[in-house]
Amino acid sequence: MNVSAQPFTTSADLARPSVADAVVGKSSSQLYIRKPNPDDGWGVYELVKACPPLDVNSAYAYLLLATQFRDSCAVATNEEGEIVGFVSGYVKSNAPDTYFLWQVAVGEKARGTGLARRLVEAVMSRPELADVHHLETTITPDNDASWGLFKRLADRWQAPLNSREYFSTDQLGGEHDPENLVRIGPFQPDRI
Repeated sequence: MNVSAQPFTTSADLARPSVADAVVGKSSSQLYIRKPNPDDGWGVYELVKACPPLDVNSAYAYLLLATQFRDSCAVATNEEGEIVGFVSGYVKSNAPDTYFLWQVAVGEKARGTGLARRLVEAVMSRPELADVHHLETTITPDNDASWGLFKRLADRWQAPLNSREYFSTDQLGGEHDPENLVRIGPFQPDRI
C-alpha cells in the first residue's frame, strides 16, 4: 500500500478542505473525506452498484444515510467531486459503545490506496463517536477484502477481533451467503 505521509482530510462539512492530501497508488488525484450531504445520495447509490459483491439498497436508503445518519457516515470524493468512496454505519442504540458498520464501498479509481481504512478511521475519530470502543459489522465468509480490512483495523488499533455466524443462509432466504458478525474491541479511541 502506497499512501502519502499526510493524512486524509476529515473536514466535517466542507466539500473542499483547505489542505489537499494526495493519494498515491492507482489514483494520482487528490481525495477528500467528509460527511455526506443530501446531494450525495444518488452518487453513493451509483458507487455501490459499481462495487459487487455489495448489496445494493435503494437510492432513497442512501439519501437517508446521507442526511439522517451523516454523523456516522463518510464519503470520499476526487478533485472532480465524483464520489469514489463511502462508509455507512450507526452507533447502536442498545449498545452506545458500539459502532455498527453497514457498508464500505471504494470505487475502482481509488482502490489500492487504503481508502476503505481511512474512511472507517475518519468516522471513528469524530467527536460524535468519542464513547465508542467497539466496531461491528457482518461479513460473508468469502469476502476477502472485508476480512482483510477488519484484520488490518484490529492490528492497527491493537484490539481483539472476534467472529461468529450471525445470519444463516436460511435466515437470508436461501439466496445469500451466511453473514458472520465480526467485532473489534475494546479499543482506545487514541489508537485510531
